[in-house]
Amino acid sequence: MQIDTATNDGLLVVSPKGRLDSNTSPALETVLLDRISAGDTAISVDFSGVDYISSAGLRVLLMAAKRLGPAKGSITLHAMSPEIREVFEISGFLTILKVYPDLNAALAAR
Repeated sequence: MQIDTATNDGLLVVSPKGRLDSNTSPALETVLLDRISAGDTAISVDFSGVDYISSAGLRVLLMAAKRLGPAKGSITLHAMSPEIREVFEISGFLTILKVYPDLNAALAAR
């Protein structure tokens, strides 16, 4: 799994590419937790390059959101395919995490 990061107007954008499953989610976990430890409190994960997510990937996102809570930070998600969005909907994660159609919407919501 390739994971790119960039900062856009104070928002850390994390862009994983490929499958987000039990084999690859530890890499995303490392990136997110390292950046949170370094002080990043506004994070959005770009799902445009993710074609599959398992419960292991969902767990990583939930853990990052919980870590950001005490720092008054937030994690948002954007650019999901309909299939990925369905996984979030079925799992109930759409009530926990904010999801935006694209990066511009995520930036505007800040």
